[in-house]
Amino acid sequence: MAAPERPERVLFLVCDSFGVGDAGSNTLGHVASAVGGLNAPNLAALGLGALTDVAGVPADGAGPGTAHGKLTERSAGKDTTTGHWEMCGIVLDRPFPTYPNGFPPDVVGRWEGAIGRKALGNKAASGTEIIEELGEEHLRTGRPILYTSADSVFQVAAHVRVVPLEQLYEWCRMARRILDGDHRVGRVIARPFDGEPGSFFRRPERRDFSVPPPRPTVLDFVIKAGIPVFGVGKIGDIFAGQGLTESSYSDSNDHGVDLSIEYLSQPGPCLVMTNLVDFDSKYGHRNDAPGYAKCVEAFAQRLPQLAAAVRGGLLFLTGDHGCDPSDASSTDHTREYTPVLVSGARGADAAIDLGTRPVFGDLGATVGEVLGVTTEGLSGTSFAKELGW
Repeated sequence: MAAPERPERVLFLVCDSFGVGDAGSNTLGHVASAVGGLNAPNLAALGLGALTDVAGVPADGAGPGTAHGKLTERSAGKDTTTGHWEMCGIVLDRPFPTYPNGFPPDVVGRWEGAIGRKALGNKAASGTEIIEELGEEHLRTGRPILYTSADSVFQVAAHVRVVPLEQLYEWCRMARRILDGDHRVGRVIARPFDGEPGSFFRRPERRDFSVPPPRPTVLDFVIKAGIPVFGVGKIGDIFAGQGLTESSYSDSNDHGVDLSIEYLSQPGPCLVMTNLVDFDSKYGHRNDAPGYAKCVEAFAQRLPQLAAAVRGGLLFLTGDHGCDPSDASSTDHTREYTPVLVSGARGADAAIDLGTRPVFGDLGATVGEVLGVTTEGLSGTSFAKELGW
C-alpha cells in the first residue's frame, strides 16, 4: 500500500519552558547537570542530545524516522504568549508591557473599583512566595493578591475558600477589559490556591485571559481548510479561543497527555496543539532543578504513547521559551533556543538534522504544509520536504 500524501493526524506538542541554551542560560542542560544526568531514552531517540549538552542523553541517540533542530525566537519577548504566537506565524516587533515595580495607581484603582475590594501586594514576586507572604492577610480580609513577574502578566491569587473560582475568573475578566492600550498586558492569570497558613498550595484551576492574536495564525488556516483543531492545556487561553474547534484544560502533564491521545483517537484528520505546563509552573519558576528533572523523565516515558497516537502522522515537540532553574537570582523565563524534535519523518536512513532555524514560525509553516494548508502571509519557512512529506 502506498504511503499517504498527507498525514491525517498531527500533534503540535509544546513542553512549556523547554529551552536548549543561549546567552548563559540552558534549561534542559543545566537541569540534567544538576542531577548528574537525565534518564530519558525516548528523548534521546528523538535527537535531544544533538542540540545541546544534556547529561545522560547521548548526542548520537536519534534514529531513522526522526528529525531534530533548534528554533530561534525572533519576536521581542520571552513569554508564553509571544512564543506560541510566533510558532504559529506571528512575530511581534514590540514586547508586551511589563511592570517590575507593580502596576500604576490608575490601573489598580480602576480594577479595585470594578471588583469592590482593595488589592494586596501589587509587586513583582514569585507566585508561591507571595501567597505565603500575604495568604493569611488575604484569608482575614478577603482582599485579592495582585502580583506580576518579569513577564507581561497581571496575576490574581485568591484562596478558594474566600473567593469562589467563578468570582476569581470574573475579576480577571474585568482586569482584562481594563488592561488595554498602553497597558495591554499579554495575560491576566487567575491563580487559585488552597490550604492553611504555612502550607498553602496552588490549585490546578489556573486560567489565563490572553489578548487575542492580532491576525489569523496557522491554526485559523487549518480550520479554514476544514481540518479540526483541538487545544489542550493553556492553548485555548493563549489564543483566546481563536483557531480552535474545541479545547480542554488539563490539571497536570499526565492529564494533558491523556487528553491529547483522546483527541488523536477521533476519526478523521485533525491537528492537536498541546501545552504541558508543569515543567515551567511547578519547577522552573521555583528553581527546582531536581523536580524539573523528574518531570522530564516522567514525561519522556509517555512519548511512545503519543507517537503511536498520531497513527502514521507526525509528532512535533518544542518549547516556547526557557526557565532555567539553576539561576538562583531569578525565577523568570529565559530567552533560549527551543528544540524541534519530530517523530514520523520519512525517506531517510538516519535521523534528519534540521539545523538552527531562524524563527519559531518555521514550525507552524511546516505543520501547515504537511496538512496541505496554505499559510501565505505568516512568518516562517516550512521544512516539510526535509521530513519526506
